Amino acid sequence: MKVSVRMKTIAFLLTLLTSIALPAWAVEITPAQRAELAQLAPGVEITAEMAEQLRAIAFDTSLPIEERVAAMRRASGFPDDALVKRRLCVWDIAGRNGPIYQAARDQRLRVMEFGVDVELVPYTNEGVLVEELRAGRCDAALMTGLRARMFNKFTGTIDSVGGLPTDDHMHMLLQVLASPRMADKMVSNNYVVMGIAPGGGAYVFVNDKNINSLARAAGKRIPVLEYDPTQARMVSQIGATPVAADLVSAPNMFNNGVVDVLPAPLIAYEILELYRGMGDRGGIIDYPLAQITMQLIGRVDKFPNEVAQLVREAFFEGYGEIMEQLNAEAAKVPDRWWIQIPEEDKQEYETMMQDARLQLREEGYYDADMLTLQRRIRCRFDNRRGECTNPVE
Repeated sequence: MKVSVRMKTIAFLLTLLTSIALPAWAVEITPAQRAELAQLAPGVEITAEMAEQLRAIAFDTSLPIEERVAAMRRASGFPDDALVKRRLCVWDIAGRNGPIYQAARDQRLRVMEFGVDVELVPYTNEGVLVEELRAGRCDAALMTGLRARMFNKFTGTIDSVGGLPTDDHMHMLLQVLASPRMADKMVSNNYVVMGIAPGGGAYVFVNDKNINSLARAAGKRIPVLEYDPTQARMVSQIGATPVAADLVSAPNMFNNGVVDVLPAPLIAYEILELYRGMGDRGGIIDYPLAQITMQLIGRVDKFPNEVAQLVREAFFEGYGEIMEQLNAEAAKVPDRWWIQIPEEDKQEYETMMQDARLQLREEGYYDADMLTLQRRIRCRFDNRRGECTNPVE
């Protein structure tokens, strides 16, 4: 999958962030930020008035991003030739040779033309990447939405089971989230959501076409993420057997016959050779369980929300290009693999997924505001749904 954002915006945010790396409502700079600012922009002093002005410019969507970038430069007096170093950690299951890391590397080369030094560090172990971000050894990290929930429960709920039936629903949601009106929701504790990219639908891969209903999944082995205990409970509730795994080991388990069922995005079909696990009898149930995301999480002391706002908008502007790449990968799945299920079974799936969302909301796993937003979007597409007249989310 190609990860694409507006490079001029990225270049700006990296060269300017030290001059506005503080909340606009409180002019407080850490000693490390103050030292970096003094080195890169001698004589530049951030006042409360300047911070408020920068915030107003950053959130003014009536102007094109490029104009907001130029206006913020003028307002801050930050020099054009300043060189800022930032460490961006990227999770890619294939490491340096993977599509996500390769796309990020290509972007880095373009950023260098603007005098920005971005150190890219690939990680195949997403858990290690998360700990590196928490320890401050990464200034920002690109990870799955499931992991991002650890930093921001609101955006981490985007990947909720059944929350977004199609990529059209995802497009509408990301458009809403890219608005400055949602900016405050993007900051949680010491972290900020800098961008959200679609990852496509998550489908159920099976090694036997007869596993085409919840009832027939009983007794089957399904991998669950080790760091997410709720998955194991949900699998057990349908009578299946949870098998602890991670994003790297789960596909191998499926291909080697250790598990019978594997939820995965279609982009994994060729990259992870999931056709091996399906063999001669398997297939893919033609009903997405969720729409998944990749999210860029940054440290607020390195990426203030005013700057992150510009990046979020740039991510959204790249939505079409990303979907082209996802659709190209999905097209590689031969038609023979698809397993059609009856409409009554789809209704059973939908009921089960809503029950799961409600239960996980009550347990504090899912964010209630995000679930409500997703329900409103579902009703925007189809107001005949029962939940539109009798909402429970």
